[in-house]
Amino acid sequence: MKDSLKFITWPAIAGLLAALLILDRWVLPNIPAAGGLAQEPVSYALAVRDATPSVVNIYTAKLVSTRRNPLLEDKYFRKFVPPQRQRLEQSLGSGVIMTARGHILTNNHVIAGADAIQVLLHDGRSANAVVIGTDPATDLAVLQIELPGLQSIKLGDSNTARVGDVVLAIGNPLGFGHSVTQGIVSALGRYGLQQNTYEDYIQTDATIHLGNSGGALIDTRGRLLGINTLIYTAPNQATNTATGIGISLAIPVNLAVFVMQDLIDYGEVIRGWLGVSVEPIGTVSTTDALGQALRVVAVAQGSPAHKAGLRPDDIITHIDGEPVRDGRLTMHRIALLRPGDTVAVSVQRDAQSFELRAVVGALRQSSGE
Repeated sequence: MKDSLKFITWPAIAGLLAALLILDRWVLPNIPAAGGLAQEPVSYALAVRDATPSVVNIYTAKLVSTRRNPLLEDKYFRKFVPPQRQRLEQSLGSGVIMTARGHILTNNHVIAGADAIQVLLHDGRSANAVVIGTDPATDLAVLQIELPGLQSIKLGDSNTARVGDVVLAIGNPLGFGHSVTQGIVSALGRYGLQQNTYEDYIQTDATIHLGNSGGALIDTRGRLLGINTLIYTAPNQATNTATGIGISLAIPVNLAVFVMQDLIDYGEVIRGWLGVSVEPIGTVSTTDALGQALRVVAVAQGSPAHKAGLRPDDIITHIDGEPVRDGRLTMHRIALLRPGDTVAVSVQRDAQSFELRAVVGALRQSSGE
């Protein structure tokens, strides 16, 4: 009987030990010993490593004439007054390498009026840059440098950005050189903060300073989400100065790429145009549900909207079958269309609903126009 029990017990014990070994190595979670770390610390080093070579420092110089001495207007005193002199103004900013051919995106205000532009790369190389084109309507500019082995940044999709996403800002704050700050997407579609015609900012709380303008806003995989543009400030009553309050704004990459490609291809940005002025009217009854709509205020004579049959006081409820939810965004969407594209406009007029089709025209608003 004892021999029989031995025969049964030892295989059972061996099987139990084998099961425990399998559970420990492949099934049960790896619980560290006391004082050990549960997991690797969160780090965005790989994203920064991938994106940083594509972010450049931009230095500009501009010759500015000093104020003219009124004595120069007098023939007698002119010979006693020293000649008018010029002084050199220097400023700094950041940019992002977008193509291997050396195209760089930055802000228009970074290079506006500059007589010389120098670009400093992360690897220490530098080059003089030429301006390919500027678009004051979005505060964007495209530069180009000629250097071998340039690394263009990976592109993300700003349309998929979500409030709460972690983002990183890379740039040249205060001339310190490449610096990285972290934040989250605080809001999308911000506007009304600048005089620019087209505003659709990504708001973040990633810290940016003077010199960050034109730099990269990236996601945690190192992909470009936007071009850092400005920081919103509030007046400090005690010191009579402006102070940052943690609101940083970036131009979405999808819009930036659209502008860049037009500046490269045509030297200007060609935007879709209907030639209609509208205003939001709150909610109206449509076949789908109650929703926002746009009342036509004016129609330009001979414009695509006029040729399509739109009239003042028409109510626009849909564009290409999509309900109108925001008049500003609707106009921005039309601006991204190409001349010659056909757009369907659903209209309510005198209690009747019908659809008009308009052929998009061209609106040119870049510098030099």
